[in-house]
Amino acid sequence: MALDWGIGRYEETAKALEPVAEVVVQRAAVTPGERALDLGCGSGNAALELARAGAEVVAIDPSARLTDVARSRAAEAGLHIEVRNGEAAVIPLEDHTVDLIVSVFAVIFAPDPAAALADMRRVLAPGGRILLTAWVPGVGIGKAYSAIGPAVAKATGAPPPPPMFAWHDESTVSSLAAGYGLSVSTERQEVVFTADSPEAYVELDATSHPVWVDGFARLREAGAGQDVMRVPALRALHEINEDPSAFKASSDYVIVTLR
Repeated sequence: MALDWGIGRYEETAKALEPVAEVVVQRAAVTPGERALDLGCGSGNAALELARAGAEVVAIDPSARLTDVARSRAAEAGLHIEVRNGEAAVIPLEDHTVDLIVSVFAVIFAPDPAAALADMRRVLAPGGRILLTAWVPGVGIGKAYSAIGPAVAKATGAPPPPPMFAWHDESTVSSLAAGYGLSVSTERQEVVFTADSPEAYVELDATSHPVWVDGFARLREAGAGQDVMRVPALRALHEINEDPSAFKASSDYVIVTLR
């Protein structure tokens, strides 16, 4: 079952990803008046940046609660953004109607990467481009998240989570994109996560991030405690911590551009 990103309060943890949205929109080189799609908009980080850059923005996400958050943020900022519910593999737009698609840590979680890319290609106008971000696995904050999935699976008797499609790897994406007439280039970047301590970082995610909220619910159903997630996550965060007096973790990601 796909994770429901509307549970918890993803908008709280998404605040740390606002710098990524800013970088991606800068790289997109928006021309005022272009029609841009923020696919998997979440709380609207990239959609707001696209609107500020002068694009005509439509923001799409499967979570009704998060689209409400994005809509409210746009209204508060005085920005016009068309917000809809929809899936990456079935985008509710007509063929060839957007000049730019941006997806910040969203499409990478689509259950069927080929179907998602096919539908992005369908709605993309001639000469358009797609910019998406993907985490580099095994480094930075991803080390904590790679630890908790198998721990929850073991405690609940579920099969281990399947490996994700390697969106961060240029050759892998190029092999998929070639069938849709898309060229691929990548650029490695980093974003820094901070908190008062590793424990404080875990507490923020544990009370807001959908992965944690979903994991805790599954552990409760199996009669297991929260330490199944907390212990390996804290161990990983202490290992990657760059600031002994607080918490700092530089985490690598890749901007993938498809044209």
